[in-house]
Amino acid sequence: MIVELSEDHRLLRDSLKKLLSKHASPEKVRQLDRDQAYPYELYDALVEAGFLRMPFPVEYGGLGGSVTDMAVTSHTLAYASADLSMAYGGSVFTGLNLARKATEEQKKLWLPKLLSGEIKMSISMSEPDAGSDVGNIRTTATRDGDHYIINGQKLWATGAGAKNNVINVYVRTDREAHYRDGISLFLVDNDTPGLTLRKLDMLGRRCVGTYELIFDNVRVPADRLIGAENRGWDCLMSGLQIERVTAAAGACGAARAIVDYALAYSKERRQFGQPIGSFQAISHILADMDTDVSAAEALMWQSAQAVANGKNALREITMAKLFASEAYARVANQGMQVMGAYGYSKEFDMERMFRDSRAATIAAGTSQMQRNLLANLLGLKSK
Repeated sequence: MIVELSEDHRLLRDSLKKLLSKHASPEKVRQLDRDQAYPYELYDALVEAGFLRMPFPVEYGGLGGSVTDMAVTSHTLAYASADLSMAYGGSVFTGLNLARKATEEQKKLWLPKLLSGEIKMSISMSEPDAGSDVGNIRTTATRDGDHYIINGQKLWATGAGAKNNVINVYVRTDREAHYRDGISLFLVDNDTPGLTLRKLDMLGRRCVGTYELIFDNVRVPADRLIGAENRGWDCLMSGLQIERVTAAAGACGAARAIVDYALAYSKERRQFGQPIGSFQAISHILADMDTDVSAAEALMWQSAQAVANGKNALREITMAKLFASEAYARVANQGMQVMGAYGYSKEFDMERMFRDSRAATIAAGTSQMQRNLLANLLGLKSK
């Protein structure tokens, strides 16, 4: 299936490319990675240009855009840097969960702040013993009058340390119930007393930042509870399809950048008197890379359009996320091979692209979990 972008989506992509050329040039992206610095300049530019407003309902200050709009945005951002798409995605995913599950009063309070850039948002779910196994969440929240008290440890919280960030934290509020009936979602400012953040030293995706969170008797007002007590699972699942489509789009965009970068290098780099791309050994690698990414993009655009049209596209989305993330990792490895020692050098972007790619098959649902889900959809119950 060949999916053609509409004229509106091409204009959206071109507008974002222009913004990126000003606020996220290759030189700036390299500097952000070296300094492990949050892309505040780009984030503010995205807010000002209305990209955060795009997928939200009009009644809450949004532009009423579709999941395909989000996919175009994620693909284009990730082409510049996979890390940059994480800054956009964190606020958008969490904000959309509020738009679906918060009370009207909460929506009117939080969404204007998010869409104006007054606050950012991120998600925190994983723990030392709870990654894919969400049911093993041990961080707890206990009611104390008009507050809840949160205690526990969280890991792998992307973007949690950004300025003016509000963390969407999933915790246990009923230790005896099944996790689908015992988890709750709270909004916690990242400078709340009792909350300690430690930035982790990760292999890739270093500018948005990945954090460990320690909650030591953190008091949170009861009106920070989203979706009612013990209904956090509903909040978590409500945005899963959109999150995975957008994650697949980001993987495709970053992978496409790798193909283009390696291809350009192969036309310029000369050995034995000719460009290395003229050698069959190299040209076949590049042909495989281009085919891999094109197939991933076809799956991704197909699933995005299905969701935008209101279809239950869980199978297509899961395939797209699985294939796109693994294609991204594959082409990053092949791109390193094409560039040889130059690809291994920090003076060239391939080294950063390679590091960033490795998280794709882990984040937003591991490849193993995607395969389990697909097996279940085929009637093969995974154990």
